[in-house]
Amino acid sequence: MTFRPLFAIAAVAGAGVAAYAAAPQARDAAPDAAVTRAIANPARSEANRARDAWRHPAQTLAFFGVTPAKKVVEFIPGGGWYSEILATIPAKGGSYTALVTPRSVEGTTKMLAEKKLTGTVATLDGATGASTVPANSQDVVLTFRNIHNLTMGGGTTAANAFKAWFTMLKPGGTLGIVEHRLPEGADTALEAKSGYLKTSTVVKLAEAAGFRPAGASEVNANPKDTHDHPEGVWTLPPTYRLGDVDRAKYAAIGESDRMTLRFVKPK
Repeated sequence: MTFRPLFAIAAVAGAGVAAYAAAPQARDAAPDAAVTRAIANPARSEANRARDAWRHPAQTLAFFGVTPAKKVVEFIPGGGWYSEILATIPAKGGSYTALVTPRSVEGTTKMLAEKKLTGTVATLDGATGASTVPANSQDVVLTFRNIHNLTMGGGTTAANAFKAWFTMLKPGGTLGIVEHRLPEGADTALEAKSGYLKTSTVVKLAEAAGFRPAGASEVNANPKDTHDHPEGVWTLPPTYRLGDVDRAKYAAIGESDRMTLRFVKPK
């Protein structure tokens, strides 16, 4: 796993990834033993386990500092790919909270029950930024491939979400983001329709909410991804929006090129 300081991205938004490519590397963090056990849990679905090769959960969660004692929030868990891991880690006062929009509470509660996962379901109203997660109560907030959904609709939804995450984290707490990555030199208009975002766009959202950049990892990078597919990121696996058209080509590329960013709430 390659780790890079993120200060250069924040300072020189237009240079993006290239701005910190030459920065000194830090030592990789080893996954907590409980994280390793959760990933190896045979109760995880076979289909989900097959995608570990693209999503690198052990290295990613180590980078975000997830341990059993941490109170962890996952924003929009969807079908529960990461929930199968995160909900089985907590111990020693740690906890897992699935954070969703009010209309998704029932479906998320059902998903956790069907997977026999223990966790709390909380809400975040994108229109107002109001959340049922208490302020200054959480150690880590994570979101995987969701920022583009917040930004594509325009308005203040994305800004409201970042502010809510900032509020719920304890001082010194971590915001961890994995997102489909658009090259910094690409047309910014693609962010509105492709599912890809520039790293600088995400950094700006985080900093506007009060977060401080704390590092970037290339663990979820995919150099085979050309970022210019007919149906955006959804052309690639696992969605394959084009169906059987050029399926072998897109299967060979694999899942999208992704930024992996860590931010902290200042103490």
